[in-house]
Amino acid sequence: MIIRRPLYAILLCFVLVMLSCGKKVPTLNLLVWEGYADPSFVRAFEEQNHCKVSASYMGSSDELVAKLRGGSAGNYDIISPSSDVATSIATSALAAPLDLSKLASYSQLSPTLTSLPLVRSNNQVFGVPFMWGPNPLLYDTTFFPQPPASWSVLWDSKYRGKISVWDDLSTLYMAAQLLGYDKPNSSHLYNLTDAELDAVKNKLLELKPNIRKMWSTGGELTNLFQNHEIVAAMGWPLMTNQLRRINFPIGETIPKENTTGWIDHLMITAGSENQDLAYKFLEYMIEAQTQKNVADVTGYTPANSHAAQFMSTDQVKGLHLDDVENYQKKIYFWQNVPRRAKYNEVWNEVKAAQ
Repeated sequence: MIIRRPLYAILLCFVLVMLSCGKKVPTLNLLVWEGYADPSFVRAFEEQNHCKVSASYMGSSDELVAKLRGGSAGNYDIISPSSDVATSIATSALAAPLDLSKLASYSQLSPTLTSLPLVRSNNQVFGVPFMWGPNPLLYDTTFFPQPPASWSVLWDSKYRGKISVWDDLSTLYMAAQLLGYDKPNSSHLYNLTDAELDAVKNKLLELKPNIRKMWSTGGELTNLFQNHEIVAAMGWPLMTNQLRRINFPIGETIPKENTTGWIDHLMITAGSENQDLAYKFLEYMIEAQTQKNVADVTGYTPANSHAAQFMSTDQVKGLHLDDVENYQKKIYFWQNVPRRAKYNEVWNEVKAAQ
């Protein structure tokens, strides 16, 4: 026997199937530093906004810029450029100007950070400061009972094949500091002469025998320590946090020469087709509670000092929120590098040398 369903019932089923197939969860695509899309704090945003956050991670500022200029800008909604490339992104139509009235927590961000010209162009603001921190010297406390006093320890011949440096221009800055090129003005690190860059290159060529491997991702450096392949490196507080969680004997210090550091910003790309959702994400990420959660994961210092109210006394002290001004005196925050192509040329020559 053939059962004939009423036509309206068939049509209703068809409509319901089509609606369920066509209902697409909005996705926010990120190109950010490691640690900035951790599920521990991103999941709440996804649940609140019924969306998905999909993150890709970058290994260097130059990688970010290359992807944006190579035609990939439309693939991402939000990026997290550091202070060395934030200006060039803001002035090259790669990011969208922000309507700060849509960011209620912006007024809570550090005035020291928001007053910098890094992400300003034509009286418009293109990014919000998010997290900041140094590029410290990390060391295995088994080999160094006391924190190394100077970056020069990396050149000590007894650590041949036991050192790692970041595959990034920051390694040039570190060598330049050892050569005294940050005196009397630390900004000079970002505008070295050809002769000074030659001296920096030669200094780093002297370091090559001690380098086990140049790391490009945080996880890579963490593994180098964990596998006991290295005993010291330039790193990030993120790796210190990761290694402490697994009870590895890691130490972190800023040597007497001081160190360079960064201010990471969040920007909405010019090609984003999800700007409303992107604004919600920026607001969520600079809120005090989220800033505390990001600090838990990364060990970086939040731009929103109100995050301290959610932290223990030890965490506030560890992130230097109790003495921000003095701590920042040890950090030469990255700036725009006018001759970045020349710096990259020198760095590539260092890497290629045998």
